[in-house]
Amino acid sequence: MSHEIVDARRLLCPMPVIRVQNRIAELPAGTLVKAICSDPGALSDIPAWCRINGHQVLETRVDDDEYIVIVQVGENT
Repeated sequence: MSHEIVDARRLLCPMPVIRVQNRIAELPAGTLVKAICSDPGALSDIPAWCRINGHQVLETRVDDDEYIVIVQVGENT
């Protein structure tokens, strides 16, 4: 299984979601994508986008001042 990292630090809404969306569009189903963000809104924005687009959020967490969202790419890319 492939792992990708999307660095969305220092970006404000809606840019973290757009970065994740653009990266996922290039990846096969099953790939794990770790989004590292500094905008706390990413913890709700990215999961909402995933629900609409058929991707699975495996984890959300806060590490120091960074907000981490781990997504598994679904079939609807």
